[in-house]
Amino acid sequence: MNFALRPPSSGRSGPGGGRGATMENLEKQLLCPVCLEVFSKPVVILPCQHNLCRKCASDIFQAADPLWRSRGSSSTGSSGARFRCPSCLHEVVLDRHGVYGLQRNLLVENILDMFRQQESSRRVFHAHKARQRFTQGVVMELPVNIKPEQKLLCEEHEEEKINIYCLSCETPTCSMCKVFGKHKDCDVAPLSSVYARQKADLSDSIATLVASNDHVQAAITQMEEMCRTVEENGRRRREQLAGRLDGLAAILDERKRELVGLIATERDGKLGRVRGLVGRYSDRLEAAVALVESAIRSNEETRAPLFIQSANVILEKIAVAARSSHAERPELHEDVSHFVIDTDDLADMLRNIRFPPGDGDEDPDECGEDSDL
Repeated sequence: MNFALRPPSSGRSGPGGGRGATMENLEKQLLCPVCLEVFSKPVVILPCQHNLCRKCASDIFQAADPLWRSRGSSSTGSSGARFRCPSCLHEVVLDRHGVYGLQRNLLVENILDMFRQQESSRRVFHAHKARQRFTQGVVMELPVNIKPEQKLLCEEHEEEKINIYCLSCETPTCSMCKVFGKHKDCDVAPLSSVYARQKADLSDSIATLVASNDHVQAAITQMEEMCRTVEENGRRRREQLAGRLDGLAAILDERKRELVGLIATERDGKLGRVRGLVGRYSDRLEAAVALVESAIRSNEETRAPLFIQSANVILEKIAVAARSSHAERPELHEDVSHFVIDTDDLADMLRNIRFPPGDGDEDPDECGEDSDL
């Protein structure tokens, strides 16, 4: 591109213009190459004679030494730790004090103090001049550094303004380049028309991009709302399923208690009847044993009259005992095999509980708020 930016010949005007340029150049020299801001004290000087804020040097050292974070939060480290200067890539070897072992550049720090003092005085001066102009009825101007107006001039033809655009080379140029220069065989157009057209094209592109961004933002908002809807539906369905399964478990627990109660009632009834019979037969057995013993004693009697008298009584008792034992024969039904239920089909049905087939592969863009999970 054969043009250059040149300041007007009149130069910086106004009082303090030269001093302002000097301060601006000084500020550029006082910029830290890491944070790109004016040095913050303390300032350290590296062995390669480049300067850094000590905080920036500490940040570079931390980034260069991954093991530093595991040794503590201070900027000190073991002897031999190293990092590279961001300006010249010279390797800087630190001692056991880390970045605190680097020498401070007191000269730069003094220059910083003077620079900040001068900047403060300059701001006070501009503020005072602005107040004076305001009180004199002049529109107040902000004390900012406004760069001088720049003109686009051709590098090949001195003092020729850039006023046309070469369509073939796609570069701005001057009229002399079209008439006598390297663009004489090219198609050209007025720079102002090309400027207006491209500015309009850029404005249209910006509008299109903004509209596209609005559409994307609307889609993002819709999908975020969809996420909230799916989350809420999932929560409701989960609670509903848990409630129904808990209801089934409660029904099973209730039926379990009822069926177990029936078995216990049947068991207790049978045990009561059997134990009652055991008690009665035990009493009869004891009476029979006593009758046998009495009969044995009577059978040992040698005196006929006494034997006959006691024998008649014993024989009558034996006959009564024999008739009662034949009359009451217990019918015992200890079998409880009828207390059995077949749960295999029910277990298979429970194992095969499934959700009904749904549109699980439905496009998220077509899902509504009432979509079921």
